This record gives sequence, C-alpha cells and structure tokens, in this order.
Amino acid sequence: VRIHLMPTMNPDGYARAHEGDKQSVVGRYNAHHIDLNRNFPDHFHPRQSKHPVQKETLIVGDWIRSLPFVLSANLHNGDLLANYPYDDHKANSHAHYKEKCPDDATFIQVSKAYSFAHPTMHLGLPCPGESGGFKDGITNGAAWYSVAGGMQDYNYFHTDCFEITIEMGCTKFPLASKLHQHWVNHRPALLALIEQVHVGVKGFVSDIDGEPVPDATISVVGIDHDVHSHTAGDYYRLLSR
Repeated sequence: VRIHLMPTMNPDGYARAHEGDKQSVVGRYNAHHIDLNRNFPDHFHPRQSKHPVQKETLIVGDWIRSLPFVLSANLHNGDLLANYPYDDHKANSHAHYKEKCPDDATFIQVSKAYSFAHPTMHLGLPCPGESGGFKDGITNGAAWYSVAGGMQDYNYFHTDCFEITIEMGCTKFPLASKLHQHWVNHRPALLALIEQVHVGVKGFVSDIDGEPVPDATISVVGIDHDVHSHTAGDYYRLLSR
C-alpha cells in the first residue's frame, strides 16, 4: 500500500486559526476568504459557485488526478463521524435527505470500518450542547447538510478514488496537549480504513501481446460507476462484501 499525506490544503487558514478553538470558522477560509471545500467543480450544479476556482483547489485537483489513488480520507474537526457521498443534492435542495451514489453500499462499509475501529465514534453520540447524533457514527453527506463543490464528490466524479470525510472530534482546533489521545483514538481507525483498499477486485489489463492497456474501463454489473486502468494496466475496484 502506498500512502500519501497532505498536512493541510489551506495553510493560510491554518495560520489564522488558533489552538483551542472549539466551534468557530476562523480558519475555514483561505487568504481570499474562500472556503476551499466549496470550491471544487460541482457535478450537479456546475455554474452554482460564486467564486473563482482558487490556486489551492487547482493544485490539489491536479494532484489527485495525476496519481492512481484508490481511497482517501478528508480529515476535518468539529464533530465525530464518518461522512460519505454524495455531499450534494441533485435537485439543488437544502433539505436534509440522503442522496445515494451508485457505490452507496461500499461507502457505508468503508465508513463503518472507520467508525467501529474508533473507541467512541460508532456510538453515534452528539457533541456537547448538540442533539441527535448519527447511527453507527456515519452519515450520508447530503442527509446531514448539502455541500456543493466539495472535494469528496469531486474525487468520486472525476477520478477513480473513493473519498470519505472524517470529522475527528468536536473541537475544531484541538489543544496540543490533547493530540496524543487524538492519535491513540484514531490510529486503529486509520489503519482499518487503509485495509479497505484491498476489499474488492484488482488486477491488470493487457493486450494480446501481454502489453499493459492504460485507461481501460472496468465496469461492474448493477453499479453505474466505472473505474479505469492506470499506466501499467493495473486497476483497483472497491466493492462491498
């Protein structure tokens, strides 16, 4: 397994945020006051964005299209749950209802793999001062609240990568003194997520002479979402058990 880590997509926001911030949005925006997780091209509503695509968005978009990523996690704070596609509603609605993607069963499996490997996420408890919570500590993004232009949906529509969003805790910017426990809690869950890259089918596509065939389409009956082989003819198709 090859692992890539991006410490932050928004260094300007990180520099502006402050340790111990529980629920503010001080560090959410970049230097141009744009929320980068609302700035990717939106599949359902491509003309909805009011802001130009930011340099950070372009760089990250180029990066995730340049490598054969299979599974990724977008790490956030502010709640404790695993969030999976779709994040946006086809009908451009702000109502709270589930918008299923073709790989809904696989995303639920991946999200539960994370939440049940975490000591408390799977309990689905709400953050202090909030009500509700989430069954098994997971939610469809659109059922929680609709997000247009998010990186999670962008990955699913424009690459062969399946991405979920992990809300790692109720404090937006945890105190440094809490980071060790944060790591202890999430380490087994992150490893469980990485193991999910092996759930499904994988192999190589070659021609009659044994030469690799890049960009071959890999289809699964009953799932209206294809993946593609890469430069060496290798392909990876996540599936639910």
